[in-house]
Amino acid sequence: MTPLWTSDEIEAATGGRAQGAFAVEGVAFDSREIEPGDLFVAMKGEATDGHLFVAGAFTAGAAGALVSEAITGPHVLVGDTAKALDDLGRHARQRSRARICGVTGSVGKTGTKEALFAALDRFAPGRAHRSVKSYNNQTGVPLSLARMPADARFGIFEMGMSAAGELSALTRLVRPHVAIVTAIAPAHRAFFASDEEIADAKGEIFEGLEDGGIAIIPYDSQHRDRLAAAARPHAAEIRTFGLGEGADIRALDVVASPAGGSLVTASLPDAELTFTISQPGEHWVSNALAVLAAVQVMGGDLAAAGLALADMAGLKGRGERRRIPLAGGEALLIDESYNANPVSMAATLKTFSIQPVRGRRIAVLGAMRELGADSDMFHAGLAQPLEAARVDYAILVGEEMAPLAKALGQRLEISHVPDAASAIGLAREAVAPGDALLVKGSNSIGLAALVEALADGKS
Repeated sequence: MTPLWTSDEIEAATGGRAQGAFAVEGVAFDSREIEPGDLFVAMKGEATDGHLFVAGAFTAGAAGALVSEAITGPHVLVGDTAKALDDLGRHARQRSRARICGVTGSVGKTGTKEALFAALDRFAPGRAHRSVKSYNNQTGVPLSLARMPADARFGIFEMGMSAAGELSALTRLVRPHVAIVTAIAPAHRAFFASDEEIADAKGEIFEGLEDGGIAIIPYDSQHRDRLAAAARPHAAEIRTFGLGEGADIRALDVVASPAGGSLVTASLPDAELTFTISQPGEHWVSNALAVLAAVQVMGGDLAAAGLALADMAGLKGRGERRRIPLAGGEALLIDESYNANPVSMAATLKTFSIQPVRGRRIAVLGAMRELGADSDMFHAGLAQPLEAARVDYAILVGEEMAPLAKALGQRLEISHVPDAASAIGLAREAVAPGDALLVKGSNSIGLAALVEALADGKS
């Protein structure tokens, strides 16, 4: 099997100096993620220095290391490992003949990226590559590029940002043939004065489009025209997706499926497709339409995409459904613990409202972070969707949730606690057989620990 990188190729790509010949099958900068045959990139950060973990990486099976200090063992020595990782990612993109798609958005980008990968991998098994987890920042994107096999047929890369200019740099590294913006929402409002500024920052993804590139934007967004204006100087074609009449890729009919997802009939340029989405909620209909738009222009197969969407399981922290064993039965745990903003909270609660349940609906909602001066308003604004979701009991986690607790008053049974650890016992005590338990909040609030504690039966 052809290796991902040889030491000679790493040396040429980074301008470093190789010590010892080696070949690698993967790349990682976290020594805890090293697999046998990987290249370990020793990054220097504010909190720690990857060079301290080189020995452990070799013990875990690393075949070589990319370092800026002399070490014992096969390695490539460079002046700056962060720059060298960028160089490695850039070289991976230069040598690739794959069709590349970049995905961004305030909500839905990870789910859309995973669904697009599933669709293209079903069409060309083993020939599709994507960024794993949410490796979508200044280190995650070059790492994901560096991991792309030279013979990949498709590459899908998630790109995130928390400031203007960040996506501009990332997209010029990825150089996509297709660029998707899933949706615009008030995420990272601590760093932007308005949603319009967020739309402008997301629109930077179009700046890296290759000649003949295609922009895919949400038709139903109030920022559609703004995104189109950002795309127009860089894209040869703009395609829209959505529910509204006039969208290029449009859901003509959406019916709830018995399994909890949706049965969708969609109209596309020169095609019509009826398919099932395994994941529940209107937001997943939107995600699926964006996926179909990308599949069509990237040369994939729409029928294979429909099958992939029907088979797709929930993502950990982003809708994964787990059963909690309890005395006398079990409860449903819906894990949305990875991220939250006002739009995704409202969408998830709306989906929760139609979840069939024999017992009670219980919601553990964590604070939404990085909302800036409007944080109190956005949190208080969750009162209406929370009540509309017919939630019987809500556990609110984090001091930012105080405005929501005040807005709800006595209209709903609630508990307000300072942190995730304090919520574990309350959730464990509240949940009973037949209940449905939704857990959602910003990743930094730590509700993933609550999910694992409940799923493992720990208190």
